[in-house]
Amino acid sequence: MALLGRAAMLLWYDIVPEQVAEHDEWHTREHFPERVGIPGFLRAQRWVSVAPGPRYFVVYEVRDVEVLSSAPYLERLDDPTPWTRRMMPHFRGMVRGFCRVESSVGSVLGSAAVTVRYSAAPGAEASVQRWLDRELIPDLMRQKGTTGAYTLRSDGAPAMTAEQQIRGRDAGVDRVLLLTGYSLDALTALAHKALHADAFEAHGASPGALSGIFAFACLSDARPRDASG
Repeated sequence: MALLGRAAMLLWYDIVPEQVAEHDEWHTREHFPERVGIPGFLRAQRWVSVAPGPRYFVVYEVRDVEVLSSAPYLERLDDPTPWTRRMMPHFRGMVRGFCRVESSVGSVLGSAAVTVRYSAAPGAEASVQRWLDRELIPDLMRQKGTTGAYTLRSDGAPAMTAEQQIRGRDAGVDRVLLLTGYSLDALTALAHKALHADAFEAHGASPGALSGIFAFACLSDARPRDASG
C-alpha cells in the first residue's frame, strides 16, 4: 500500500510569507530528518497547496498511533532545536491530527493530492463510511489520473508541548479522506465535484467539510532500523 504503517500524523498550516523560504529549508534539512529518526516514524511527506487554503499539508506515516505519544517523540517536542524555536512563531492556523488509517486503496503514491476534512453528523457515522467504501472511493479509483484513496480517523489528541506553546494551540481533526493521483487537473476537477462539501453533507457528513488541493514537494524515508516497522 502507498501509505506506510497503521497510523499517520496529519498537519495543515500556513507560514508567514516572508518566512516561507526559510521554512522550506529548515523543514527539508533539519526537521524531516529529525522526525524520521524517531523510532516508529516511517516516512514524512510535504505537499504545497495549489488552491485557496492552508499552504502546507504534511504527512508523517508511523508504525501505529502509539508512536505519537511515545517518550522519544515527546522528548523532541519538549526540547526543540534552536532553528525550530526560531521557526515556530511563524506558523499560522496549525491543524494537527493523530489518526489511524481506516481504509487504504491503491499501491501508488501520486504527485497530486486532495484532502477532505469532515465529521459525520450524529448517528450517521456508519452511513458515511458505507458511502465512502462502497460508492465514492470505488468511483474515484475508476477515474483517470487517480492512484490511491485513504480514509483516516482521529485517535487521540496531541499533548501540549514546548513546540506547541511557542506557535500556539493546534486545532484538531476528526475524519480525513486523502486522494492521490498523477494528474493535478483530474484531482482538481474531482475536488470541485465528487469531493465537494455538498456531496459529503448529502451522504451524512456534518456541514462544512474542508478540502485542499496540493502538489507533492518532498519526501523523507526513515533510517533503515525503522523501515521494517
